[in-house]
Amino acid sequence: MEQGTAEQEPVARAWVPAQPGPAAPRRHSVRGQVLAALRHALVGGELTPGEVYSAPALAERYGVSATPVREAMQQLAGEGAVEVVPNRGFRVAECSSRELAELAEVRGMLEVPAIVRLARALAPERWEELRPLAAAGVAAAARGDRVGYAEADHAFHVALMSLTGNRRLTEVAGDLLRRTQWPAGGSRLRTAELLADASEHTALLDALVAQEYAVVERIAREHVSAARHPH
Repeated sequence: MEQGTAEQEPVARAWVPAQPGPAAPRRHSVRGQVLAALRHALVGGELTPGEVYSAPALAERYGVSATPVREAMQQLAGEGAVEVVPNRGFRVAECSSRELAELAEVRGMLEVPAIVRLARALAPERWEELRPLAAAGVAAAARGDRVGYAEADHAFHVALMSLTGNRRLTEVAGDLLRRTQWPAGGSRLRTAELLADASEHTALLDALVAQEYAVVERIAREHVSAARHPH
């Protein structure tokens, strides 16, 4: 992923994962495991915004080659989580309050109208399919598990948008949410704030099942448009 053939590891900070995975994961799953571990570290604050990390150093810690690490880093760069630093590795991006507000505005423009249309188009029982995802988010929030909640939050919103049948909308909405989940200058929500966020999923489903359309729109707008991330 980095340009050039040499990487100056002394200027990049090595990171030792809190709970490293298997030393020699199967080849077909290496990239996915590395990507999942990096997501976990980013959302959990183990990788510090502004710091530069070396791909070879991370690869050594995982017991893999640098190739799957670079591939995972490339995907994360596309999601706005990291920035490429030529010949050094990657820097964890810092998302400003303005950027978070802009992301929230775009999410509101896309997701709220879609949810309102779905509210009138789907039978109430269809919304019960999303209950397990909402419950998983509440459980993670109650534990103060920011990483677990970020994944549950993402799964809930992707499942919700997938009901539109529009794959592009689902992909874009999922990407926008990912971008709000990366650390903003190291800020992190408290457990009470995670629970408040998670409870809105349940409240939204309740309103959808009850076919209370005005309430649905209000909750959706407040939830999707609120720039309260990252987790």
